[in-house]
Amino acid sequence: MMETARAQPRRLLDPLDRVSEVLFGLIMAVTIVGSLSIATAGKAEVRTVLIGALGCNVAWGLVDAVMYVLRGMAERARNGHPSLRRRDIVEALGVFALVVLATFPVVLPFLLIADAARAMAVAQGTTVVMLFIAGHAFGRYAGHAHPWRMGIAMAVFGVLLIGAVKALGG
Repeated sequence: MMETARAQPRRLLDPLDRVSEVLFGLIMAVTIVGSLSIATAGKAEVRTVLIGALGCNVAWGLVDAVMYVLRGMAERARNGHPSLRRRDIVEALGVFALVVLATFPVVLPFLLIADAARAMAVAQGTTVVMLFIAGHAFGRYAGHAHPWRMGIAMAVFGVLLIGAVKALGG
């Protein structure tokens, strides 16, 4: 039994970390993209918002990656050895990549669809679907008997967030 446990490599990030980073990235991207006023948006404004969404997620990905490393070192310090490990750096790069990659499904419609209003609708719909998928994965990992409920809760959260952004002038 112990032999089997040692033979399996440990995952780079646990499922909760992976899903959480995707959720954070999606929520930040849809919030920033939602600030675009499609009624007055020209190509320059759309480009600025897309760069802003990507820039925000790159910045957040860096902050989150550094905090991930510091958290790991702090946990080890409590147990007596606060060293920086190679795995910490690799996992931090994974955190960064997940946050940044979560931006693309939200901004991609603006790169593929010329009509800003239609691109916004596709981006928001894509975000809600991805929030459902991520919420379902989160619920499944957490051991919920019905993980789809967590998926629906995350999708509803996304709809409410999009509505709030619109109400505040987006």
